[in-house]
Amino acid sequence: MQELEVHLAKARFARRHLSKMAGIGLAALVAKLAMPKPARAQDNDNDFRGDGDNDADDRQCFLKGTRVRTTTGERAVEALAVGDLLPTRFNGIQPIQWIGRYRYTRSDVSKPWVRAVLPVRVARSALAPNVPHSDLYVSQQHAIFVDGELVRVGSLVNGATIALHDANDRSELEYYHIKLQSHDIIYAEGAPCETLLDVEEGALNFVEYLRMYGAPSETAQPCIPVLSFYSNRSKMKSHLRSALSPLVDRREKIDVMRDWLEERAQTMS
Repeated sequence: MQELEVHLAKARFARRHLSKMAGIGLAALVAKLAMPKPARAQDNDNDFRGDGDNDADDRQCFLKGTRVRTTTGERAVEALAVGDLLPTRFNGIQPIQWIGRYRYTRSDVSKPWVRAVLPVRVARSALAPNVPHSDLYVSQQHAIFVDGELVRVGSLVNGATIALHDANDRSELEYYHIKLQSHDIIYAEGAPCETLLDVEEGALNFVEYLRMYGAPSETAQPCIPVLSFYSNRSKMKSHLRSALSPLVDRREKIDVMRDWLEERAQTMS
C-alpha cells in the first residue's frame, strides 16, 4: 500500500507540471494575440508594453505598504528616507542611498491589469515557518533569498503560497525599490529580499538620483548570482524536467527549489 501511495504521489506531481506547461503555452498565445491592442496600464503616463517572450516587467520593486526592517524596527517602504539604516545579510548595517519610485495606473477598473505589472503575493510562512511573517507583495522580477540563492520570485510561482495578485481593488500600483551602496539582501515582512541593483531612468524620481549621484554606473554587480526563468519557453522546459523527474531527474537547482516550495504549499493547505 505504501509503495502504491508513492507511485500515486509521483503521478500527481507529474500531472501538475504537465498541466502547468499547457497553461504557460496558453498564456503565451493569449499574450501574443493581445499585443496589438492598446495596453491597459500606464507607467509614468506612458503606455506600458511587455517585452515579447518575457511576461514580466524587468523592474524589481516592493509594493507600497511593504514593511522593511530598519535598525529601529519595521517601517513601510514609502515612509523610508535616504540615510535610514538597514540591516543587511552581507555588509552589516547600511544607509539607504536612494529609493526609486514607479507607478502604474489604469483608467478602466472594469478591465484586468496587464499581467506584466501585477505583483506576486508571497504568503505568510511560504518560505519557512513565519517567513515572511506577513504576506509580502513584490514585482515579478524581484529576487528573494531562498536556500542560499537569489531567485526571481516570478520563477517560483506555484499558484498557492506564491501567486500573482490580481489587484482588482486598485486603480494604481505603486512600487518602491531601495538602493544601498552595493547590491545586498535586506528584510521585507521578515523575508530576505534583494536591494536595487541597477538604477534606470524609468523611475519617477530618476532626476533626484542624477542630482545626488550623477549618471548611474553600468558596472553594478549582484552580491550573488540571480536565478530566473527568462522566457515562457524556459519555464515550460523547467516544468517538463520536473514532470519527468520521477523517472529520470535532470532538474536544475531552480527547478528543485520551486518544486520544494510547491510541495511545502501542499502541506500548508
